[in-house]
Amino acid sequence: MTTDLWMMVWTSVLCLLMTSVYGAGRMQAAGGMRWAFGNRDAPLAGVPAWAERAYRAHLNLVENLAPFIALVLAAHVSGRANGTTALGATIFFWGRVAHAAVYVSGIVYLRTVVFFVALVGEIMILTQLF
Repeated sequence: MTTDLWMMVWTSVLCLLMTSVYGAGRMQAAGGMRWAFGNRDAPLAGVPAWAERAYRAHLNLVENLAPFIALVLAAHVSGRANGTTALGATIFFWGRVAHAAVYVSGIVYLRTVVFFVALVGEIMILTQLF
């Protein structure tokens, strides 16, 4: 498997694992277990701020995962995957790891910087398709 595809797989694993991060925070709130197994009709009160940030970081990754996967697969299927796409996919993955860590930690300006680092990785892949 190519580096591009491995980075796609590892980014998907990151996305799957992030649910356990904010899930752990939600379980710390009073009634968190009952809320998790219920219909979640009302918001859960008392969730730590870091857990709410982890949830938003996960949503942000979900929003960016589909275009990343589409770019990696398009490069792979079209035969345009190369060193630049591999580097772009690697930058995207590590940028998303950094984004999750920085977001959960609550470091506001650095969060935006690492978001754009990951975006640069996607743009690197996109440039190889044209």
